[in-house]
Amino acid sequence: MTHQGTHPGETRLGRRSILAAGLAAGGGLSLPLLSPFPARAADYPALGTYPAGVSGDTCFIGLTPPLTGAYSADGKDLSLGYQLAIAQINAGGDIPAKWGLKGKGVLGKTIRYKIADGELKPNVAVQEQTQFIEQDKAIMISGCTDSATAIALEELAQRMKVVNMVGASGSNDTTGKDCQRYGFRSQPSAYMASTALGPVVAKAFGTNRKVAYLVPDYTYGFSVFDSFASATKKYGWTIASKQVVPVGAADYSSALINIANSDAEIFCNVCFGNDSVASSKQADQFGVLKKMKMVVPNISSFQAQETGAAIMGGVYGTFDFWWTLEDTYPLAKDFVESFYAANKYRPSWCAHIAYMQTYLWALAVERAGTFYPVEVIKTLEASQSQPFDSSLGKVWYRAEDHQLVRPVPVVVGKTPGQMKSKDDFFTVVSIVPGEQAINPVSDLMGCKLGSYS
Repeated sequence: MTHQGTHPGETRLGRRSILAAGLAAGGGLSLPLLSPFPARAADYPALGTYPAGVSGDTCFIGLTPPLTGAYSADGKDLSLGYQLAIAQINAGGDIPAKWGLKGKGVLGKTIRYKIADGELKPNVAVQEQTQFIEQDKAIMISGCTDSATAIALEELAQRMKVVNMVGASGSNDTTGKDCQRYGFRSQPSAYMASTALGPVVAKAFGTNRKVAYLVPDYTYGFSVFDSFASATKKYGWTIASKQVVPVGAADYSSALINIANSDAEIFCNVCFGNDSVASSKQADQFGVLKKMKMVVPNISSFQAQETGAAIMGGVYGTFDFWWTLEDTYPLAKDFVESFYAANKYRPSWCAHIAYMQTYLWALAVERAGTFYPVEVIKTLEASQSQPFDSSLGKVWYRAEDHQLVRPVPVVVGKTPGQMKSKDDFFTVVSIVPGEQAINPVSDLMGCKLGSYS
């Protein structure tokens, strides 16, 4: 299937679902912020897909969000965020200029892209991205909604020497023990989300509470469980039950019966995507939500829409982004308004991750004055001294582990009677500065970045 409003790009036949796009080339050579002139390809040795991937008047990025599977709603939202950012950057104009880009495209080159279904399977995403790198000469890759795939793609990027702007991934391991020189993550880590959320829920629900956890059985689930349990331990919160469930489960009855029969006062639902919706609805059916207050450390993009305000009202959690942040950050307002104009609904946070990461990559290329991956990486690593203006205000990547230092929004769900519109599901109760939420440099969680080349 080809995205409307663009010229068809190349496609491959087979089981994949592909959106191909190639927008009309634009003029206007963009001048980098840190270099007086764009570097010539001859100035650097061949590395990864450089210079072959940028030898013409276009560059290519490969995207592999899950368009099927348990996290498909988030994956489709992610896709829309990429498409909006790419269309804006290629066209140039006021919004890219506010971010700091000049002219049309990136260093004067039009961005081409393809979107392949990663299927929520790390091996599938790796296979698709390998073909994007080898056949399409992708100069950047992105696109995932689960940490297992994020880590697998980081490893691929390191091997192939292609920059990976990690999509949605909450596991500490993504920028911890599985970090890679070629991978950059913008979503708050589980540590950041839990550190921001802990004091808010302790104030709301009190100290010395017993917590029952529903934990998906992979790196993300265990990372969130460990981080939230640690962050709330200082308030006397203890573990009453820990129920581990497979990703994509349809029936949570056994785990929820055990949780209902525990003496917990708080139900911490770590499940994500379609799993978060199904488990929350079943928790309500089993009476868990009548006995306990629900906390969701990392609320899924469409959990409130699909679960309903009757269940999500009063639920505390965190987001990468919530659309009412348009009242706080000018570039967020531009994002929300342009996304709504294109898609007729207000964006969820997966769309924001894709949108912001695409812009941050483009900004780094222009600052570096080259697509050469080593220089792009070093520019991102040096961003603390020159933070990027973004839809979350000033942000920068920490050089030691490539975690974006950015604010963490803490939210609480509105009841049906509190909602002012069909999209008004949450109130932002706190915006915790990234510097306060991020793990200290003295504890990089095992991160040892690989080589540049």
